[in-house]
Amino acid sequence: MKIFKNIIICVIVLTPFACSDYLDLKPKGTIGESMLDSPEMVEKMIIAAYAHVEHDNRVSVPWWYADLRSGDAYKGGSNSADQGWAHDLEVSEVKEVAVEYAFKWERHYVAISRANNALARISKLTEAEYQDKIKRTAEMRFLRSFQAFQLKQVFNRIVWVDETMDEDQLLQESNVKYTSQELWDFIISDFRYAADNLPKDNKDVGRVNKYSATCYLIKALMYAAYEQNDNYSIKSINTAKLQEVVQLINWIQAENRYKLNDDFAKNFLWEFETKGSTEVTESVFAVQSSHDDGSDYGKLNQFSILTYPVSDPYSCCGLHLPSQNLVNAFKTDPATGLPLFDTFNAGVQFERGEDIDAHPEVTVDPRLMHSIAFTGKPYKYDLNYLLPADAVRGSGYYGFFHSMKETETYWCPCYKHALYFPSSSLNRDLIRYDEVLLWKAEALIQLGELEEPRQIINQLRTRAKNSIAKLIMPDGTPSANFKIEEYPSAGWTKEYAWRALQWEVRLEMALEGKRGFDLIRWGIMGDVLNEYYEIEKTRRTAYMPNNVHFIKGKHEYLPIPNRQITYSKGLYVQNPGYDQI
Repeated sequence: MKIFKNIIICVIVLTPFACSDYLDLKPKGTIGESMLDSPEMVEKMIIAAYAHVEHDNRVSVPWWYADLRSGDAYKGGSNSADQGWAHDLEVSEVKEVAVEYAFKWERHYVAISRANNALARISKLTEAEYQDKIKRTAEMRFLRSFQAFQLKQVFNRIVWVDETMDEDQLLQESNVKYTSQELWDFIISDFRYAADNLPKDNKDVGRVNKYSATCYLIKALMYAAYEQNDNYSIKSINTAKLQEVVQLINWIQAENRYKLNDDFAKNFLWEFETKGSTEVTESVFAVQSSHDDGSDYGKLNQFSILTYPVSDPYSCCGLHLPSQNLVNAFKTDPATGLPLFDTFNAGVQFERGEDIDAHPEVTVDPRLMHSIAFTGKPYKYDLNYLLPADAVRGSGYYGFFHSMKETETYWCPCYKHALYFPSSSLNRDLIRYDEVLLWKAEALIQLGELEEPRQIINQLRTRAKNSIAKLIMPDGTPSANFKIEEYPSAGWTKEYAWRALQWEVRLEMALEGKRGFDLIRWGIMGDVLNEYYEIEKTRRTAYMPNNVHFIKGKHEYLPIPNRQITYSKGLYVQNPGYDQI
């Protein structure tokens, strides 16, 4: 077995030039193949696979691919040309030649290769030689499909590779060998193996355990349950998968492994992060960040590294900005405290903090101020730092808001600059218990059971209602007029419950790099974005071209990167609607 075989050969990840010659070279001073098969070296390979849970590159994080394609966020920056590839994403002018899509594809496959390389070497060891063989196999199968899941969310038809494939087989694998559902089956199988074979306590906070693997199994089942046709519309909903989702979440709840934090803010503050592997917490599985760890900049939070204000002391970079549409979605009925499903986007528009002060008659869900920073209001609960007017680049293009969940204050011990990029070692939750509860509510509504979903949604709304202690101005007054109440049982039909569920998912998970993927799996991305575009053309300069339009059956997924099709010598097939080179 060649040492680089499991990096998906040059066809998928590296270069098309003289691959076989390069791979056959035997450089001097390298580690011999057999030396890599010891338990000690395998453990190091496993750590290397974990290092890719969040890629060390700011253009690979999910908010580019989910939030900008959901109506929740603008690209931000100085104008539409700043990170132009991402502007193309936000206005659905997706180009096959964008090199950033290729970077994302390649980084995920590098991560998959690390897991497969470890799996291949683990398989050579007996349990007598390697006491943790089954557990580590489960971890690597989890990490392989953790990466494949993200690829599938973005590109849909991907190349499935595992540790058993030799070089010749890898050269023959195509992205259309398996159907979309068959790919989900592979991912589900890996997550199921992990859930069945991992311990409840895997000792280290960052390692996947039985609970977190089960939650990823649940997530994969939620996606696979919405079966798509060739135009990405939902042709059927697999109730057996949704029933399994409910059963698995029932088990999670009975284990009392997770709980909701009493204050929503605690999910986004470094001081409240999970400290021990058995701690009962809201965090299910998180990207582990670090600073001052012996490396130049540490493993800083890449999700936030471009999203801080451009004003002192943060200095960069003003990307990933909340949309006006999202801000408006947090408005509530001042009498009932419920969302304004049909009228939220009209009426008073909060564009700055002073607009909030000028319109006390407009009530909002407290999660607005946990998620979005307004000029003149405390940034990240810091009463000594009211977001200044110069905090946003290109406000004429994108308005004056800032995303805030992913950032930390400059005086946090976790805060650090990497060159001119501000960031921190704040961990990023990939799954939290609130999202797991929302999956259960969603599955039950689709199965026709309505009362428990109402209770789940109301539980989260009650938590939001009680999460106002940090939402104050320097004089101690509330930073906005908060009003949020529970849904009553009267009028709680399946149609109304489904609308309430989708709304709650949006508000609870706002700006966390998820909504676009939800819209795709629900089969409604085109309808949502085209309605969004019609209004945004009148609000933001970046959206004013009349040709801004989402094409259903095409734009749900990004194109297979052109250079990957070239490397495969035409074996890979382009996604529908895009040009095949």
